[in-house]
Amino acid sequence: MDAVYEWVQPLFRWAHVVAGVLWIGLLYFFNWINGNFAKSLDAETKQKAMPELLPRTLYFFRWGAAFTWITGILLLVLVYYGHKQANMVSAENAAQGSTAMMIGIAIVLVGALIYDQLWKMMAKNEQAAVVVSFVLLVGVLAFMHYSAHFSARALFIHTGALFGTAMAYNVWFRIWPMQRKIIAAIKEGTKPEPAWGGMAGLRSKHNTYMSVPLIFMMLSNHFPSYLGFGDGEHGWALLAGIIVVAWLFTKWVYTKGASEAPTLY
Repeated sequence: MDAVYEWVQPLFRWAHVVAGVLWIGLLYFFNWINGNFAKSLDAETKQKAMPELLPRTLYFFRWGAAFTWITGILLLVLVYYGHKQANMVSAENAAQGSTAMMIGIAIVLVGALIYDQLWKMMAKNEQAAVVVSFVLLVGVLAFMHYSAHFSARALFIHTGALFGTAMAYNVWFRIWPMQRKIIAAIKEGTKPEPAWGGMAGLRSKHNTYMSVPLIFMMLSNHFPSYLGFGDGEHGWALLAGIIVVAWLFTKWVYTKGASEAPTLY
């Protein structure tokens, strides 16, 4: 069984990374390049160009998201739930491994749905929603550490899985349905409803902000000093700080993307 694991795990990781590069690359294109470029187009040019550009791009975008999520879940099952060296919980709580697995699944799936409902209710008050989202996230990190006794490795990866699930949900149930309506309206020469672009744009921005710390979490298995921070007791707090730093960096890139600098050559 271990021999099969050693052969299969790299293949899943390879597929996961390739699909993720496709998805996140297009996400950054939409948010940091195309959004600012589209503002400079007149209505006639948009009517010609966007119905050609958007369906092609969104095809790879949504399927990249789907395969990234599917391979990510398969890796979660393979690495953490189906392998004896998963280190799901801290060593002194090894007997609680099965319970921790169920908690991990609930956090990933239910957490993404809570995020979606929170932002449906608070979308018009974005700053307050950001604060509430971050406070809830920190609460989840502390719960995983202190109550569920997750190892630092499992905590990082499950938080990444939570972000990835919320992002994939956004793509298929919030961004893509709205973009279909927008493309159809542009083709017909009618003005899209502002709410359509508002929903798609907001959730796409959320995905951009979540993707930067998510990439760190995907790579966290290679950072033993981070996982062992404070003898493993403060990894959850360190992760919260990393997320803040990643969000500040993302905001800076948004600002730079909207400036004149990218247009210079």
